[in-house]
Amino acid sequence: MFHPNVYADGSICLDILQNRWSPTYDVSAILTSIQSLLHDPNPNSPANNEAAQLFRENRREYDRRVANIVTESWKDEDDDDEDMENEKSEK
Repeated sequence: MFHPNVYADGSICLDILQNRWSPTYDVSAILTSIQSLLHDPNPNSPANNEAAQLFRENRREYDRRVANIVTESWKDEDDDDEDMENEKSEK
């Protein structure tokens, strides 16, 4: 994922999961925090420096790049679905 607060391995930089964890957080609170982070990234505390820099300096290019990544992931998913269908029909 190309996002200022997502590491290359897919883990996220979210304070309530790292530094401010408390067992009082329920699943809804955690998911809401993740949704908020993905919608409103914090490029001043980046996990992905390249994405953060592009987000700060050229928002249009950042948005274009994210859209391309999403489009490519859909194509990959469609290819995987097609491969599974072909394997089923061969059996």
